[in-house]
Amino acid sequence: MSLFKRIFSKEKKETLDKGLEKSKTSFFSKLSKAVAGKTKVDDDVLDNLEEVLVSSDVGVETTLKVIDRIEERVAKDKYLGTDELNSILREEIAGLLAETNVGNDTEFTIPEGKKPYVIMVVGVNGVGKTTTIGKLASQFSKKGLKVVLGAADTFRAAAIDQLQVWADRVNVPIVRQEMGSDPASVAYDTLKSAVSQDADVVIIDTAGRLHNKVNLMNELTKIKRVMQKVVEDAPHDVLLVLDGSTGQNAFEQAKQFTLATEVTSLAVTKLDGTAKGGVVIGISDQFQIPVKYIGVGEGIDDLQVFNKIEFVDSFFK
Repeated sequence: MSLFKRIFSKEKKETLDKGLEKSKTSFFSKLSKAVAGKTKVDDDVLDNLEEVLVSSDVGVETTLKVIDRIEERVAKDKYLGTDELNSILREEIAGLLAETNVGNDTEFTIPEGKKPYVIMVVGVNGVGKTTTIGKLASQFSKKGLKVVLGAADTFRAAAIDQLQVWADRVNVPIVRQEMGSDPASVAYDTLKSAVSQDADVVIIDTAGRLHNKVNLMNELTKIKRVMQKVVEDAPHDVLLVLDGSTGQNAFEQAKQFTLATEVTSLAVTKLDGTAKGGVVIGISDQFQIPVKYIGVGEGIDDLQVFNKIEFVDSFFK
């Protein structure tokens, strides 16, 4: 199918293949049971396939869309063998995601004309937020961009220290204050520092508490308002980090956070350690918010830009 052509380098593709290995193995093990003894894609096979997709965390709504597309293929082609199911799934899911105008990136880039480009990172504790920030800083630095980090998650000393470790590792400046400081004050100082250094990218870490959405909303609104005193249209991107290994819980977190603040992009982490990688397909289809990055390993280069065609190709090949 023309959709599937080499986009990533061989090395990057191998990293993606390896990162999705658990999800793929789990999916195909379920799929082979679903079609056992069947040669033709019929209603029974489609019912079983629906169950396989839902249990692989693709999500109910997206699953139903995929089944509808395959039913159309069956009606049109009259006979489809179960041996073709893998390539049909690959094509139909890629086709479904192709209808969204996101997930087309191949490189870490920032828009022109925004300097510094300000990314505010949100997400509950434990999803890999700080690690994602560190890896993003590394990728942007490799592109020759000047990056400044802001440790505005001041509720946990560990969060500040962890971000400092990443700043040292990636060799980028960090603006930090003591634990308990006003997060908006840290964000303000970070942007002031970034502007004075003529930085290209600013990445601000924020606290990951969701038990009280009102407090979270107020805090994030205040951080935005204070940042706009320095860079009038900041933040340019509000990046929500989700833990892919939580499957459907990632959907819920995305819903909750989008209610609390205006999220403009998503990063889905920890896909290498889980069989729930299908959640990326569902999230890409259902949220009107693009998945920008995926974490497919623990290495510093294992954060990748999300490219929907390469993702589906790796998942179903």
